[in-house]
Amino acid sequence: MKRILLRSGKSPYDVVPVEEALQRDVIATNSGNLIFSDATHKILETPDTEVVSNGIRTDLAAAARINEEYDAFVVPLANAFRPSFEVQLKRLTRLIRKLKIPVVVAGVGAQTGLNYDPARLKPIEPAVRDFVSAVLDHSASIGVRGEFTEQYLKDMGFRDVETIGCPSLFMYGKELDVQKRSPELTAESRIAINGSHNAVQKQGLGKVITRVHAAYPNLRFICQNLSDARQLHWRDMSDPNAKVTGMPSHPDHPMYREDKVRVYIDPITWIDDLAEFDFSFGSRIHGNIAALLAGTPATVLTGDSRTLELCRYFDIPHLRIDKVPADLDPARLYADADFGKLMSGHHERFERFTGFLDRNGLQNTFTHGDGGAAFEARMDKLSFPAGVRPWLETDVASLAPRMAWMQQHITQLTLDNERLKRDLDRAKSGSKASGAVPAPSVYRRARRVVGGPIRRALQSGRQ
Repeated sequence: MKRILLRSGKSPYDVVPVEEALQRDVIATNSGNLIFSDATHKILETPDTEVVSNGIRTDLAAAARINEEYDAFVVPLANAFRPSFEVQLKRLTRLIRKLKIPVVVAGVGAQTGLNYDPARLKPIEPAVRDFVSAVLDHSASIGVRGEFTEQYLKDMGFRDVETIGCPSLFMYGKELDVQKRSPELTAESRIAINGSHNAVQKQGLGKVITRVHAAYPNLRFICQNLSDARQLHWRDMSDPNAKVTGMPSHPDHPMYREDKVRVYIDPITWIDDLAEFDFSFGSRIHGNIAALLAGTPATVLTGDSRTLELCRYFDIPHLRIDKVPADLDPARLYADADFGKLMSGHHERFERFTGFLDRNGLQNTFTHGDGGAAFEARMDKLSFPAGVRPWLETDVASLAPRMAWMQQHITQLTLDNERLKRDLDRAKSGSKASGAVPAPSVYRRARRVVGGPIRRALQSGRQ
């Protein structure tokens, strides 16, 4: 059986409790990552292929083991060509250089402004060039998200570049059915809105949220950041994102107090919940793709090249966020949204995507398997946690499970610390001789991780 190592935060089959998911960061800081990694897992899993998650780890020391145990390394990426990802990109390149097996990158994108000007990417060009060269040494081509990224790489001299979009929209293969369930939105319609902290604070989305919240009582805001999830579940305000008070994940926001905010740890619960909504809109591309996968109409407010090129490639209804009118009404977005091209072009785009897989030696479940039936059957047997919601309770019953998890976690970390101390004692003489600085105590690190939530939990309990 062929074994594929997949770069992903976790396997779709891993049921992880909320506290553990937030502590381990299985969403790799953004839950949108799991939408395309779960889709890729399902697509590549065939009767002759096992797919294994690497947990996002780029472990250079594991190269020999990867070469021995796996037949290919598949790397679905989002906006990896951006300055803030340069360190991770370089590390991933070093790992790829050590591998002897095929390496397939599906759906990578470059991130700049809506004008597609690559000037801001100039400082990271050497890192991008080195990464793409390493990938193409291990594969027939590299798959990119859209027109801008394709031209960006071709301007560097690369020719084996294929625009394939993002694997997320192929989660159900050739099937994609998005229909308006009512002729128009009303005050009673269920509407989902999403957006980044930057869109809320700097691109005017905060004002849109305020207006729409006042007009639509069944509005729900769906966040995607790890910091959002920690604010909802722990009221953890330590991240710089907590300064954005216009974000509904902030405890002072009215939508937080009204329990109208969620973050999803698993795509399956995210998509299932959005199936009950009438419309979704906002600046998060995968937040709206989750809605489309659920059959729910969605419009993207594009704020940069990464969202714009995907919307153009898939013909997803969109509006540039810098063109959003002051009196934006989702009812107008809904009325204007046309999903004809999205659906009519889906078959051709799917064939292009599977052709890319074929050329890179990868089978897919829709052509070479059961169409994902075994995957779906296995997922149906699992019970995933519901979306993370605001922590509004202050009674002992709501504190108990959180405190129990913290106590268990501290106990385990204490045992780990004791083992570490024994190892350090044995290596003490060698460390002194070499002048090495001992690693910080696991227990001290644990206190930093859980100390704040414990104090906040106890304070809430006293109120």
